[in-house]
Amino acid sequence: MAKYLLIMRGTDESNAAMMADITTMMATTRQFIEDMIKAGVLLAAEGLDDPAKGVVVDFSGETPVVTDGPYGETKELFGGFFMLDVASQQEAVEWAKRVPVAAGARIEVRRVPGSDEVPQVDE
Repeated sequence: MAKYLLIMRGTDESNAAMMADITTMMATTRQFIEDMIKAGVLLAAEGLDDPAKGVVVDFSGETPVVTDGPYGETKELFGGFFMLDVASQQEAVEWAKRVPVAAGARIEVRRVPGSDEVPQVDE
């Protein structure tokens, strides 16, 4: 089994479409989460707050600069995630295809390496 992160990326338009029918979207999302729990693959799931309430710490200069949200010229925003423990990338993709999102949104599927795969530094 391997861990995969399904990263929800939305645009202003897809986020607005989801909010337009939030009651249905929440019910559909709850059912999707229940399906993953029943299948034994869900490790975690979280949504994020409004980007306008966040900040960005920018390291492009000599010292970090903190800027209040929203994030300027971003085409897609990271809106939340599902962490799955599945047998393969293909199984993660199959779950990603079922994530309830509005048209225009994207789901990025990324494997989470195990601790034995992270380079170790000799001390």
